[in-house]
Amino acid sequence: MDHTFPEIKKYFGFGCMRLPMKDGEVDLDQMIQMTDLFLQNGFNYFDTAHGYLDGKSELALRDALTSRHKREDYILTDKLTDPYFHSEEDIRPFFENQLKWCGVDYFDFYLMHAQGAVNYEKFKRCRAYETAFELKKEGKIRHVGISFHDKAEVLDRILTDYPEIEIVQIQFNYLDYDDPSVESRKVYEVARKHHKPMLVMEPVKGGSLVNLPEEAQKIYDDLNHKNGTPHSNASYAIRFAAGFDGIRVVLSGMSTLAQMQDNIAYMKDFKPLSEAEQAAVRGVTKVFDSLEMIPCTACHYCVEENHCPKQIRIPDMFACFNKKKVFHDWNMDYYYGNVLTMEDHSKASDCIGCGGCERVCPQHLKIRELLKDVAGEFEKSAES
Repeated sequence: MDHTFPEIKKYFGFGCMRLPMKDGEVDLDQMIQMTDLFLQNGFNYFDTAHGYLDGKSELALRDALTSRHKREDYILTDKLTDPYFHSEEDIRPFFENQLKWCGVDYFDFYLMHAQGAVNYEKFKRCRAYETAFELKKEGKIRHVGISFHDKAEVLDRILTDYPEIEIVQIQFNYLDYDDPSVESRKVYEVARKHHKPMLVMEPVKGGSLVNLPEEAQKIYDDLNHKNGTPHSNASYAIRFAAGFDGIRVVLSGMSTLAQMQDNIAYMKDFKPLSEAEQAAVRGVTKVFDSLEMIPCTACHYCVEENHCPKQIRIPDMFACFNKKKVFHDWNMDYYYGNVLTMEDHSKASDCIGCGGCERVCPQHLKIRELLKDVAGEFEKSAES
């Protein structure tokens, strides 16, 4: 692995898009336990954005981390996200608010968020990159980078336009490695070509590589039995990503103390996958390739900031669909009809086709068409 940023102590980061929750709020007591345990074990990289948990992620980091620990003991990354600015003049006030929300005087890393062909043009038009470079000169940002969700050719264009970019955050996991819709491998190769160290997001693909279909689970169970040392499903996914040259940090969104403890156990003294483990990963990938799952990572961008005027719970519906298709969980019919479509939330068939969800989807899913599949699966069942 590269050591471009020596202040990052280890190769594992605390991704704060998913946090412990209680009654709709961040469970601060558990968050404090997780934060302290993370630091005590020698890790120091934290990642957030204002859109995570509707702004609650930044505030939770202030309460659990920045108000309780010395500034030199942690690395904090925040991001400039599309919905929160409409002109160059909007960027600095928003940035200053982010510093206040997080309780810091500077960010170690500040990323242009979820860059892709469409929103990149807005970032250029509003001189977002130039503003970030100016903030770096002023000492309010230590390193400027991007988080990226698009095809490799788009990343190549951005890094060519802005060679000053210091680091790239990419979606990278064994399921997406050769997926033509995500192009993880090709994106990784472009970043290497431009000599940029990388941060990894979605190493377990929103939990899809933790909760496995029975046939895939058997592959890991057999390997664990053979080795005599059980490893979690998450460990195979995170260690897969961390084993590539140029990967500086692999982020994990942890929502329980138990998940934190598990991740620390195998990342404190990181070891790349063995040949047998790599073969198992390839076997699990083949199982997934044979299934018809919706590759949603549950980032919830599609339902935040009023992107869905009908209040359709899109990620939850996709998860419901996958569980029924892959795990044959017939309780999902009840869950769809009695939980997901209750109160102010609409059915999948209520989609008006506005496309707001698709414009912000990092996975570039054809959500409008997929909602028709969901409606066909669950609403037909409800009528019969």
